Amino acid sequence: MGRKLDPTRPKSGPGRKARKQRGAEVELARFLPPEPETGRKKLSSHGRKRAAKRRLGAGSGPTGRKRPLGRGGGGEPEPAGQTPRGRSGFSDGNSKWLAPAKAKKTAAKTNSVELSSDGEVEEGSWEMEEEDGSSEEMVDDYGASSSEEEELLPIEKAALKQKPDRGDLSEDDSEEEEEEAEEESSQKMGQKEEEGPDLQINLDIDEQFKLPTSEQIEKEDILFFCNPPDLHTIHQRIKGNMEVLQDFMVKREEGRTRQEYLALLRRDMAAYYSYSDFLLTKLMDIFPLPELINFLEANEVPRPVTIRTNTLKTRRRDLAQALINRGVNLDPLGKWSKTGLVIYDSSVPIGATPEYLAGHYMLQGASSFLPVMALAPQENERILDMCCAPGGKTSYIAQLMKNTGTILANDSNAERLRSVVGNLHRLGVTNTVVSNCDGRQFPKVLGGFDRVLLDAPCSGTGVISKDPAVKTNKDEKDILRCAHLQKELILSAIDSVNAASETGGYIVYCTCSIMVEENEWVVDYALKKRNVRLVATGLDFGKEGFTRFKDRRFHPSLKSTRRFYPHMHNMDGFFIAKFKKFSNAIPQAHKDEEPAVEAATLSAVPDTAVEPQPKKKKLEGSKADKEQKLPQHTLKKKQSLQAQRKPLKA
Repeated sequence: MGRKLDPTRPKSGPGRKARKQRGAEVELARFLPPEPETGRKKLSSHGRKRAAKRRLGAGSGPTGRKRPLGRGGGGEPEPAGQTPRGRSGFSDGNSKWLAPAKAKKTAAKTNSVELSSDGEVEEGSWEMEEEDGSSEEMVDDYGASSSEEEELLPIEKAALKQKPDRGDLSEDDSEEEEEEAEEESSQKMGQKEEEGPDLQINLDIDEQFKLPTSEQIEKEDILFFCNPPDLHTIHQRIKGNMEVLQDFMVKREEGRTRQEYLALLRRDMAAYYSYSDFLLTKLMDIFPLPELINFLEANEVPRPVTIRTNTLKTRRRDLAQALINRGVNLDPLGKWSKTGLVIYDSSVPIGATPEYLAGHYMLQGASSFLPVMALAPQENERILDMCCAPGGKTSYIAQLMKNTGTILANDSNAERLRSVVGNLHRLGVTNTVVSNCDGRQFPKVLGGFDRVLLDAPCSGTGVISKDPAVKTNKDEKDILRCAHLQKELILSAIDSVNAASETGGYIVYCTCSIMVEENEWVVDYALKKRNVRLVATGLDFGKEGFTRFKDRRFHPSLKSTRRFYPHMHNMDGFFIAKFKKFSNAIPQAHKDEEPAVEAATLSAVPDTAVEPQPKKKKLEGSKADKEQKLPQHTLKKKQSLQAQRKPLKA
């Protein structure tokens, strides 16, 4: 329950443990010169207790220590820290008088002398008090009584009673006990060190990865529908499986194939990262296994918020200063961009600041800067943005053209064009015409452009961090449907460009997908169908496109295309290819090549996606040959019928 509060009792100051600790003044007293004695020297609580014990010991008989006299004699002790007359300092010869020969604790009241590890009294024990014969009550620095019994709690008194034997030990006995304790501790440490390697070996043996049996997998499948999976166990199994696959010949189990390990890894990653089995299979074909883990982890983290400065209205330096004054923490996007800023955190909504409403910047992903930079529009050109919504790339093109020339911003979705119109008005773009047409029919509507930007609709496998639903809602049909639409759009974009343009004749094709079917496959198809060639994108970073993928071989110039990944470039997954059109003529495909291309396309599409159409049987021979094969009575009937029809027609 604790002690009762006594309001009449003065404040006792710091607790017992706090007074035990040596303060700076005790340490400095060893080095500072002695102060002139202007009265009674103020001692610490323990110092007063030690002085009282020494007075009791001196008056008890011949066992008391003789005190060296000071200069004035009279039996007064010298001040604390001062050496006797004629001695320059402490030495082995005069150090014995600083410590008692034996430190005995005869009663609980005198149980205040504390021994150090080597049996000597703690520092500060040489502090003494003048003997004036008076039995004044010892008061500490805070005016409280120093009687220990009043301040001890019951549990502390019990602890003191449990250790009476320890107080009767001499210095030699305590030293012997301490040596024995040190020997025992060293022996225990030696045993632990000897056991350490064996324990480590056992851990290594236990941590060796083993494939679960088919029965264990079936049990996990049953429990998966009842309870959520143990993600920690799955994560540990993925790590162990990866280690085995990286050194398969050494770490694999006997009788187990690599396909079994890969099947388990795909199953575990699908459960841990919530992907469909189809999409994980596609990703495992694109990335090496260590890089695949990094890609999946990067998709769990959102990409940095980036903005593009609208140089039609302001400069990046001025915009950055204005946003910093509003409590926005930002930095330049990178050396490759002169207009981008990355936002780390903001005390105001970044999409509702006065600068945003005034059109000084546009919220835009870092990967969306790249297609416009690759297009490199020039002033006074005619440019087509075939799929323009929501208008970020269109406004960037107008910004680079300084509101000169003409931009045709087209999109097939009329609802999305509203955001395009709003952004163009807010950003001050005046050289853009907005249209709502199907991009596949665009060359019939209008053509002769200097440059065309095609940001084609895609499966969105590069922006999983923005749309996690892509993990599970995409299948083979969706990928092939997007690829078919992209092939139609890229041919339409190439036909809309004028190859005879003095400054242009370029087409930039980009997607926010990382699937080969939507990127390299479409580009390789365009190279075969039109008079175009691939040129450098002008981007200094990014990974080269595939020239071979599984059993497919693409054109060698696909090395000039660029891929961007979230785990490598900290931006959304993106693909960019730049074409140069060198002839307006459309090459005629040979009769032998057409069926081959159709067969290759149909072979990639599953049976559920495209139903095979029955082929029409070709007629063999001419009519005359058929008539010769007919029997004679049939021919006579046919001739008679023809003779009857002639007069009717006349």
